[in-house]
Amino acid sequence: MNILILGSGGREHAITWKLAQSSRPLKLFAAPGNPGTATLAVNIPVDPLDFTGVRQAILANEIGMVVVGPEVPLAEGIADFIEDDPALAGVAVIGPRRAGAMLEGSKDFAKGFMKRHLIPTAAYETFTPETFDDAVKFMRKLKPPYVLKADGLAAGKGVLIINDFDEAVRELKEMLGGRFGTAGSRVVIEEYLNGIEMSAFVVTDGSSYRILPEAKDYKRIGEADTGKNTGGMGAVSPVPFATPEFLAKVEDRIIKPTVEGLKEEGIDYRGFIFFGLMNVNGDPFVIEYNARLGDPETEVILPRIGSDLYDLLEGVACRDLASRNTVILPETAVTVMIVSGGYPDSYGKGFPVSGTENVTGSTVFHAGTKTDNGRLVTSGGRVLAVTSLGKAMSDALSASYMSVREISFEGLYYRKDIGFDLKNYTE
Repeated sequence: MNILILGSGGREHAITWKLAQSSRPLKLFAAPGNPGTATLAVNIPVDPLDFTGVRQAILANEIGMVVVGPEVPLAEGIADFIEDDPALAGVAVIGPRRAGAMLEGSKDFAKGFMKRHLIPTAAYETFTPETFDDAVKFMRKLKPPYVLKADGLAAGKGVLIINDFDEAVRELKEMLGGRFGTAGSRVVIEEYLNGIEMSAFVVTDGSSYRILPEAKDYKRIGEADTGKNTGGMGAVSPVPFATPEFLAKVEDRIIKPTVEGLKEEGIDYRGFIFFGLMNVNGDPFVIEYNARLGDPETEVILPRIGSDLYDLLEGVACRDLASRNTVILPETAVTVMIVSGGYPDSYGKGFPVSGTENVTGSTVFHAGTKTDNGRLVTSGGRVLAVTSLGKAMSDALSASYMSVREISFEGLYYRKDIGFDLKNYTE
């Protein structure tokens, strides 16, 4: 089987890394990939949003399965494009069609879906520039902080949590005025849920599903969860406060009704579903859906899967996922993200990276790197994800931080407190 992984970040490197461990005879390709995927697969210089280029790559390399990493190609309909092309008949796509990707592509659609299927989430209303005055009135009924969400995809920057009412009104005006482009042409305003966040993941063939390891990621740039939101500064799996009782609630109240709801609405959803959750006094609420795996959560959940990832993906393609088994390892996985100085604001690129070859006992996933005249250099805000396994979270943390210290480039930054808020829970 020839498999094409679309994307170029740490998530795609981790997916490629896990598929490369399969006992099945697989040949892997990545488009466009990165220096990490290049050690495991054939990189193809094709943008995942260049659907014609993707089609040519599929045909030229006799691809039998496409695994879609990022959200934008899914929202733009890459699965529809492939599955509806007679020349690509028989090519399996791991990722939902455009209708299913609306779970992530539209906050308003996702909230409406949850309301229709009685899935616990925060109370909300959706507003447009024409209903700005109504939005202000709605916010007056809420207790601070105020949660404002751009309806569409905004590269992880479209959610604002603001304590001051007047500031929230100003930000709302900017959002509806085009701050996030068309993504903010509608804004969802919802009540603030006070709790602790985590993420759950499943892979589904449209009828059955398999639950993957849960994770907790760290979005803020600064230690003690301060500063601006980022794409993610690190992650931990399993989540110590996610007891069997809590996870049973997640499955019964959220996962099952989501998969069944999609089927009831005639949405043929095949791929991964990410559930952004809030644990509020022991009860789970959905903050958001993603129509793909998270990043950097992928870098901690895949190392904890002891079974063959390809077997699960084949189950999705063949619609017999119910017959496939998932083995979850008991060890804790921790990833620490190394980022460029200045991120998530402006930052330099092209700085030489050294020391990755000295890392032992951890896995280094490439997120924002490229090769320049044979040298590894930075090419993005999030540069490398360093993942370690340990019997306890403290062991995995120690291993990752020891490995991080082996790596250097100009302006390198990382959070030194990943997992800090989980210390009070028994490991």
